[in-house]
Amino acid sequence: MRKLKLQVQISMDGFITGAQGEMDWMEFNWGQDIKDFVTELTKEVDTILLGRNLAEGFIPHWTNSYNSESPEEGSEIFVNTPKVVFTKTMEDSIWANTILAKGDLVQEVNALKNLPGKDMIAYGGGKFVSSLIKEKLIDELNLLINPSAIGKGMPIFQLLTENQNYQLLAAKPFECGIVALTYKIK
Repeated sequence: MRKLKLQVQISMDGFITGAQGEMDWMEFNWGQDIKDFVTELTKEVDTILLGRNLAEGFIPHWTNSYNSESPEEGSEIFVNTPKVVFTKTMEDSIWANTILAKGDLVQEVNALKNLPGKDMIAYGGGKFVSSLIKEKLIDELNLLINPSAIGKGMPIFQLLTENQNYQLLAAKPFECGIVALTYKIK
């Protein structure tokens, strides 16, 4: 069975965006060390899972970067890797190399996990990631802890109805101040 990994930037106090969706607190001045970490993380991935809200910015951003004269590092991976967008509102995919998942989240993700292939990675908006976490669908959490506290915002553990315990697999600091914490659910 394929694993579902999560990669998400998060503040020290547990938020993935500010209260109004702000991301100005995130560290974007990444050195080669953290770029290599992300490249290694995506090396064994052949499917990207996204919520609709994030997909609306993520897919066009990476497509535009890939097609520019000086593409950002990683844009080829994010454009060429097949994507599954989870949505209840879209009828048809408007993006290349992307299909829509419109059914029950648990059934859709488990069906994808049971397909042959490499691992999958989820990037997310808070609601999508919170739903994946609540349903214990993520096999490996890669939390990129930014050196910022923002006081309020969108947490990714907001939908939990019971405690979840995790086992730390790795902790890796980077020159830019971000620390990657990798966990699996116990």
